[in-house]
Amino acid sequence: MDCAQMSKPVLVVDDDPQMRLALKESIGRMGYEVVLSENGQEALDKLRQPGVEFSLMVTDMRMPRMDGLALLKEVRRGSGPLPVLVITGFGTVEAAVEMMKEGATDFLMKPFPFDRLQKAVESIIRSCGSFGGSGASELITANAGMKKIVEMAGKLAASDITVLIEGESGTGKELLARHIHKSSRRADKTFVAVNCAAIPDNLLESELFGHEKGAFTGAVDRKKGKFELAHGGTILLDEIGEMPLLLQAKLLRALQEKEIDRVGGKSPVPVDVRVIATTNRDLWKECEGGRFREDLYYRLNVFPVNVPALRDRPEDIEALSNHFIKTLSQLAGKRIEGIDGAAMAVLKAKKWRGNIRELQNVIHRAVFLAQGPLIEESDFMFGQAKCHPDDAPAGKIRDMEKQLIMDTLKGVDGNRTMAARILGVSVRTIRNKLKEYGENFSC
Repeated sequence: MDCAQMSKPVLVVDDDPQMRLALKESIGRMGYEVVLSENGQEALDKLRQPGVEFSLMVTDMRMPRMDGLALLKEVRRGSGPLPVLVITGFGTVEAAVEMMKEGATDFLMKPFPFDRLQKAVESIIRSCGSFGGSGASELITANAGMKKIVEMAGKLAASDITVLIEGESGTGKELLARHIHKSSRRADKTFVAVNCAAIPDNLLESELFGHEKGAFTGAVDRKKGKFELAHGGTILLDEIGEMPLLLQAKLLRALQEKEIDRVGGKSPVPVDVRVIATTNRDLWKECEGGRFREDLYYRLNVFPVNVPALRDRPEDIEALSNHFIKTLSQLAGKRIEGIDGAAMAVLKAKKWRGNIRELQNVIHRAVFLAQGPLIEESDFMFGQAKCHPDDAPAGKIRDMEKQLIMDTLKGVDGNRTMAARILGVSVRTIRNKLKEYGENFSC
């Protein structure tokens, strides 16, 4: 696993103090730092802190102030591809599925052994290490055009030339930037990524260039910015098209003079960094519309690289799907050998507006739902997509629900009262569900 990814903490969100501590202890044993939040709003506040990045968020469904679904929607709006593992109790499985349609990566049903939690955490974080994932470490491509791009990126690494990587969200732009860094003479130095779209405009200048003590309210100490932290290495300006115009002028000066000015500083600070920028916008059109400085555009566009969308490289749909299946099934402890022909045809026919990130999530859910050695079309969850019925997962969910109840009853020797307490439902619910399943449980 990439050390940079390993160093990012896991955010745990749960209103139950005992559950929070149990989750912290279990995930902490894996070597991760764990940050705790009591509710969704508190979690959002931590996610919005400048310079703070997490490798994963683990969240409960039912919480005061802001429930898991509302939290997920806010996270997807502001924190992009942060992986999210949902913890749900019996009776909220449909809601958990809805969260997965909204972009959650996976979910666990209570009660669960903590080794299963650890496997899920490891699976999600490692699955982000493929082309298109955050903190990625491996390039996977079978497309001739993409192979040429990767080869060209390796050649670019030999110099300090500024690179502008263009392409839709989720195509693997950050991974390509990391590949350039790892192939360069700066490979043993720091790689610092700054998401210009995720940091509020009034904080972005301080994040990039740092500030002096007392420069503004709350500046209690001197703070180094991302440029200083990347000294000797590489800085990635992710989604540069989102940067406000006023800050673009200061960035241009930093690139030209190779020095930065801290907020509230009295003298410039020299920096030696290799700059790579990414954008999902057409920056030239942004220039024509007056939203991006033309002089900065030319400064960044020394060597442009355009990463094609996944729909334009169908060979990669199969290559990446097989890679995800192999990695995720191993980590989930399941024996899934691949994907059948009909299911692969469905994947290749899909437009993949979310590109590799969307494909990764679809395969992750399919691995979770698959019952046999091959992933089938019925294992996919595409929401309202025409190529798949809306109610396709219903049978799977019913089977999971039934299995959970039966396993819990077996674990308490058929005691329905105790099983209901563990599952967080009434005894009447247990009785009604057993009747629905045609089961008359007795040990």
